[in-house]
Amino acid sequence: EIMGVNIVVTDMEKTVRLLEEKLEDWRGKYICVANVHTTVTAHDDPTYQAVQNGAVMALPDGGPLSKFSREQGYVDAARVTGPDLMKEMLKESADKHYRHYFYGSTQPFRPLTPEEDAAVIRRINETKPDFVWVGLGAPKQERWMAAHEDKVQAVMVGVGAAFDYEAGNIRRAPMWMQRHNLEWLYRLMQDPKRLFKRYLTTNIKYLWWTWKQ
Repeated sequence: EIMGVNIVVTDMEKTVRLLEEKLEDWRGKYICVANVHTTVTAHDDPTYQAVQNGAVMALPDGGPLSKFSREQGYVDAARVTGPDLMKEMLKESADKHYRHYFYGSTQPFRPLTPEEDAAVIRRINETKPDFVWVGLGAPKQERWMAAHEDKVQAVMVGVGAAFDYEAGNIRRAPMWMQRHNLEWLYRLMQDPKRLFKRYLTTNIKYLWWTWKQ
């Protein structure tokens, strides 16, 4: 448990195998990819915390989360990012024949009417996907998945900017920055106007919380 959010102790290989084993059991359920921003937001917002803890898994997308888990004695805890998980599951599709649906990215998403929302659910389910990758950004994507639990007949996974990485719209941080938990800094340099306040407030709150532990 980190700031009230239950973060799974895992690594990429275990996560991929678990998705394979639990695919049918988890249809209609959702997976969150948690980082410092989402965890601090959940700590401050009980409704969002309930969304995070209502997932079948909250993966440690943020390096500081898996690092904290290791410091608590969970030595096998490793970072599993949304974009990397999506890539791995797409690779697995060659042998496993998984079907995928991609929902989100840069198009503005206003609140839908009930009729429009029903049409979206129908359109997704008609394609018979195994996985629905949701790229609406946090906390919107997690709230969307929770609201559509047991309506969308696939495993939903919130993956943030994964679509933009794959499309080449946003460059991902160099591997050395990822390894040293500095991917947030690279994102900040790319989009300082939007991200400065977010990272300043959530990073300070997280550091203060971990220091108190």
